[in-house]
Amino acid sequence: MAGGDATKQIRAALAGLPKGTGHAASPAPLQVHLPRSHLKAMQPSIMLVTGMPGSGKTFWWSALQDEAARRSVGGHTAAAEVRVGFGVRPVPDEYPGKDLLTDLIAHGIEPGIVWRTVCAWQLAQDTHPLRNRCTWLQRTIFVRDHPETIERLFRERDSQLDRNGAHLMILFDALDRCADDWQQMCRMIRALVQVALELRAYRRLRVKVFLRADQVAGSKLEDFPDASRVLSSAVQLNWPRRELYGLLWHCLGNGRNGARMRTFLGGDRWSAVDVGEHSLFPVPREIVDEERQRRTFRTIAGPAMGPGPKRGEPYTWITSHLQDAERRVSPRSFLSALRRAAEYTVHEHPTHPYALHYDGIRRGVQEAATIRVGELRADYPWLDQVMRPLAGLMVPCAFDEVTERWRAENVLDRLQRDAEQRLPPRHVDQGFDGVRLDLESLGVFQRLLDRRVNVPEVFRVGYGLGRKGGASPIG
Repeated sequence: MAGGDATKQIRAALAGLPKGTGHAASPAPLQVHLPRSHLKAMQPSIMLVTGMPGSGKTFWWSALQDEAARRSVGGHTAAAEVRVGFGVRPVPDEYPGKDLLTDLIAHGIEPGIVWRTVCAWQLAQDTHPLRNRCTWLQRTIFVRDHPETIERLFRERDSQLDRNGAHLMILFDALDRCADDWQQMCRMIRALVQVALELRAYRRLRVKVFLRADQVAGSKLEDFPDASRVLSSAVQLNWPRRELYGLLWHCLGNGRNGARMRTFLGGDRWSAVDVGEHSLFPVPREIVDEERQRRTFRTIAGPAMGPGPKRGEPYTWITSHLQDAERRVSPRSFLSALRRAAEYTVHEHPTHPYALHYDGIRRGVQEAATIRVGELRADYPWLDQVMRPLAGLMVPCAFDEVTERWRAENVLDRLQRDAEQRLPPRHVDQGFDGVRLDLESLGVFQRLLDRRVNVPEVFRVGYGLGRKGGASPIG
């Protein structure tokens, strides 16, 4: 593709990039892109999948529930049956929500029995005696008091699945919503992982748990017998730069003017996969190569982030300005930045020789910061309470300047009051230093060699902080 019409077509395709899916929505099969680094995580044999907020845990929890999406993943996943054991919204007919879980624990039901009951409920047919129990309390008591009946249920369902050559996966996500405090949440997670390990004794029954890294650390999963089998096989959902651009290629190749985009991106090696009403075109592995991506993106966005060559190359500039302190970029913020850059170019620079103008890229990255902040805030509601008081602060700065702002706004008192309604920072009991540790673990704060605090641009822009100059982080 070359020339003005081709540039407009690419620009239109970028402006039509997806905005992402909500927690309650099942992603359309054409949205399902499986990065090479995520392939293992989707297999039934993997019990534990971890990742930062925005890395795709809930996306895959939702996508795996869709038969067409599972076909696009392939392997054993394609033929698997899927049930849901816990998720972002309560579904009392399928699993107990937070208030029900709290009530069950108050009645003396051990967390392991609760999760074992949830699994048994997903496996039991209508004629099974467990199905005659109308409430979750009655069901958990039945499971506790009839261990042989439940073991027979597991064995019979496993044998049936084995005859059919299929797996059954029970998915668990959003476990920060299973309790109001860290101690109880970690107790529930630990018990769930133990149940997942127990079901590994069967050939075809599998539990898959999606967790944040801080939930893994807080639950001390390494302390119970055979925990190494869980942790050693855990898969982390990462998005290195080549995978982010692989996602972009997928969206372009399966979106508006997909056939022309596929020709532009890599020619003749896109093979169709039937996912129901439409055909999905997975990105050919050979074009998920950084040098090839770099050359292609140069034809989309030009060689530099300005009229001169010294302002950075768009291919690397975008990801470097969206990354957190751990150099992680969320796919949703990445696509949002490019979509907004295309929209800006359409309106402000329609005759620009490239599909994206560098000013549009800058504007897109700035607006994508609000997307990234929102992703973190969804999992950590307390984030605004500790970051909004820092608006206007110039970073890097001494930690004393941060604590001075926090004291003026009574941040610790407010966090401790809110802890009665929702999860506070994990280390809030350690005071300001504990909150700093939590912000560093999220990639929002960065500890520099001289112990000062820095904030990556994506959060600095998102919360209105200023920047003093360059600084060197620890490590």
